[in-house]
Amino acid sequence: MKKRHLISIAAMSILSTSLFTACGGSEAKTEDSVVLRFAYASTSQPVIDSMNEFGRLVEEKTDGAVTIEYFPDAQLGGETELIELTQTGGIDLAKVSGSALESFSGYYSMFGVPYIFDSEEHYFEVMENSEITNVIYNSTEELGFVGLTYYDSGQRSFYMTSGPVETLADLKGKKIRVMQSETAIKMVELLGGSPVPMGSGEVFTSLQSNLINGAENNEFVLYTAGHGAVTKYYSYDEHTRVPDIVIMNDSVKERLTDEQFEAFLEAAQESTEYEKQVFKAAVEEEKKIATEKYDVVYNDVDSTPFQEAVQPLHEQFKESEKYGELYQQIRTIAE
Repeated sequence: MKKRHLISIAAMSILSTSLFTACGGSEAKTEDSVVLRFAYASTSQPVIDSMNEFGRLVEEKTDGAVTIEYFPDAQLGGETELIELTQTGGIDLAKVSGSALESFSGYYSMFGVPYIFDSEEHYFEVMENSEITNVIYNSTEELGFVGLTYYDSGQRSFYMTSGPVETLADLKGKKIRVMQSETAIKMVELLGGSPVPMGSGEVFTSLQSNLINGAENNEFVLYTAGHGAVTKYYSYDEHTRVPDIVIMNDSVKERLTDEQFEAFLEAAQESTEYEKQVFKAAVEEEKKIATEKYDVVYNDVDSTPFQEAVQPLHEQFKESEKYGELYQQIRTIAE
């Protein structure tokens, strides 16, 4: 478990203003209304749209009794800080990468095992299987928060400043940014690269200054995050599919009536279905713009050698006393 961070003065100020407004300011709701605070860091437009759809559905299904107030674009900190704020009740909801949750629960490491999903179809089958996801979502219950739903974040592949990745040799010795995830670090090491864990906000300047040679993410980093200006090669090795997770503080259920909480859960699930519908079209548009604006080149990769190289990670989870059963459940769906 990571050491808990202190809430920044800026975050405290924002939250204090929010609480004043919700509890008695000039914009205050009625006594019976509930305002839930939802924070997120940088993310893709389809996920932003889906979070907004979640808020719209919550308000609609509760006849305005429950509303969502958003704190976007890392106003309250990065993903680790947002998880900790949700844990302590500083905020009610947060959207974070599944990888950011690894240090709070090892069960989330499962999403970071490269090639654990055989295909997009396999991934969605797993994510819609409550016997699997409930184990993962509820694994942080003792910490004061649980997973509520997920948003598809697509596949993750390597993108580089100089030349495409076509074989393992193209990664050998290269400094690759990874999320602050032990699984991601081990993956890049097994593939022959040199992993450099860092927050998303540092990646562009690190690529620009040649502090790192490349990174791994979905296509939304190319135009939305502007990385296509300094990385011209995006190579589809498709090593992982790590979902975004909406997490919820335990107190949310206590603040809502049974009917409101049921509507809240329905809204979360419907927003996930909405995101699945808009995500693919948004990816294609992102690729198109990145090509036109930055001349990004895309190439397919024979992933067989990559899959073979990361088998030690599979063996680690397969043989784990704690995670082995869940790993096998995921793999059985594919088989």
